[in-house]
Amino acid sequence: MSTDAATTAPTGRPGAAPVLDVDGLTVRFRLRDATVHAVTDLHLRIRPGELLAVVGESGCGKSVLAHALLGLLPRNATVTGQARLHPPGDPTAVGGPVELVGCGERTLATRVRGRLVGLVPQSPATALNPVRTGRRLVEETLRAHGHGRAEAVAGAERVAAEVGLDADDLDRYPHELSGGMAQRLVTALAIAPDPTLLIADEPTSGLDRPLVAHTLDLLRRRCDSGKSVMLITHDLAAAERVADTVAVMYASRVVEHRPGDRFFAAPAHPYGAALLDALPDRAFRAVTGHPPMLTALPDGCAFAARCGYATDACERQPPLAAYGAAHDGGMVACHHPVTVGGGS
Repeated sequence: MSTDAATTAPTGRPGAAPVLDVDGLTVRFRLRDATVHAVTDLHLRIRPGELLAVVGESGCGKSVLAHALLGLLPRNATVTGQARLHPPGDPTAVGGPVELVGCGERTLATRVRGRLVGLVPQSPATALNPVRTGRRLVEETLRAHGHGRAEAVAGAERVAAEVGLDADDLDRYPHELSGGMAQRLVTALAIAPDPTLLIADEPTSGLDRPLVAHTLDLLRRRCDSGKSVMLITHDLAAAERVADTVAVMYASRVVEHRPGDRFFAAPAHPYGAALLDALPDRAFRAVTGHPPMLTALPDGCAFAARCGYATDACERQPPLAAYGAAHDGGMVACHHPVTVGGGS
């Protein structure tokens, strides 16, 4: 995929300068006897007011993408490519955008994490300080981002209400919270500083359906107010409810990047079609087979072994990303793009 081609990727707010512009992001983990191809040649951009849903099976690279952008990967990780953060209205942005790949820890800690990019982690139990109550955690977060004591006290209860927590819940320690409460608390911590971009990694896990809807509406309102959200989720129904654009990841690569309404109406990649067919309100048919090991990816298309459209060409060489092939400005990386209900 070329960088020039990536400039035509779909966006939620055409014409606006991107908040995040990712070109060729690649992440490798060095093991003693193998290399994990965690993210490969990834191109994405998110504009103000856009909610991008990143979907795909476990292990495809979704969470690694989030951690790579924030410099939270272990020492055996190698990250290449570019990921430029363009914070709108940021008074410290006089020198231009922040290049997140290779960015120093000082810049990430003082300028990026929390202040410009918030993260809702996938595992609240390991993200929360066990010796701090929820109230103290939120108040400390607000004060660390410039709020006074009185503002932090009032802000903690406001943010708690925003995510669906009672004020009394803030006075509990993490071990006293249910899984759903802990999930809402880490969401509150992520949105408290009001970051320009929120990366929400499975923010609805552990929540019952009313709270799922509440959280999704919260994310949608952030975008409607001009903020941006990257929603990482297994829940395609959740993505369909709120996403402006959808990026489908498979075996470390984005294989489809389309406007949300177009993707859910007619996915162009056989893998995207298979994911939608697995939904209970559609065909309710499981995706056959298993993803390849990221330490031993095939020479050709990684989905070929599971794909009913695969030919010899698919097994010989990986498909190039084609922009506009789905007739909506979107991208599909497939030798034989399809639509739901039709062939290639």
